[in-house]
Parts: sequence; structure tokens; C-alpha cells
Amino acid sequence: MVKIEEMTFEDFEKIKAILTTEFDEFWTPSILKSELESKLSKYVVAKQDGNILGFAGVIMLPDDVEITNIVTKKTERKKGIGKLLLDKLIQIAFELEKDISLEVNEKNIPAINLYKNAGFKEVGIRKKYYNGSDNAIIMTKNFTI
Repeated sequence: MVKIEEMTFEDFEKIKAILTTEFDEFWTPSILKSELESKLSKYVVAKQDGNILGFAGVIMLPDDVEITNIVTKKTERKKGIGKLLLDKLIQIAFELEKDISLEVNEKNIPAINLYKNAGFKEVGIRKKYYNGSDNAIIMTKNFTI
């Protein structure tokens, strides 16, 4: 059974060793560590039998909560782990009574579908945001009482 827990520095040490080989190369370990140390950020991990299958994080801004990443191990994709992580991030935002937003590469169709199925709406585009060529779709899920 997959459990979603708050990321610890012990978890970070495990992730650090496999970050560039078993996950997509998007951040360095030092960037992830600084995010984990920030009082404005909150990170969670997906674990099964002590193994880290994925992780995700948000930054808590004054007006909303912004998803910084949702990452699943390459060997564990398409098993619902991303959805479990996303559900936890939505829970964090809604406990703070805030909207939650994100940016996603327009070419990342599986992620876009995940977010749409979770109730996110497209609210804008950032031109050439990724690698100076791919557009980012801005999506938001509103907190309602």
C-alpha cells in the first residue's frame, strides 16, 4: 500500500542519490534541499515498503498555494501515484483555505489530464516558458466553502 507522508531530511538523502537517474532531470539535489528547508514550502513523499516512489511540493504564497512539482519514479509511472500526491497537495491548500495553482508544459498531456480530472481549470498561458520554446499552461483549482 502506498502511503503519502511529509518529506523528511532522511527521505531527501534517499532521493538525492537517485534524483537524476530514477526521476526526470529537472532539479539538482541542492535546489530540492533548499526547497525542503524553506518555511514557505511543504513537500510530501509517496512510499511503499520504505521505498520512495515519488514526491511533490508546494510553496505557500499569501494568496494561494502553488505546486512546484509532482514527480514519480520512472519505473512507477501510470500506477496512480501522481494522483495520490496531487490529492495530498490539494488537501494542504484547502486546509489553508486557499486556491491551488500550477504551470504545466503544454506537451505534457498525461499531467494536463491528471489536473483536469482533479478539477483544475486552464486560466492562462506563459509563452515559451519551458526551454525557451514550449508554452506553460497555468491551471487553478479554487477553494470553495
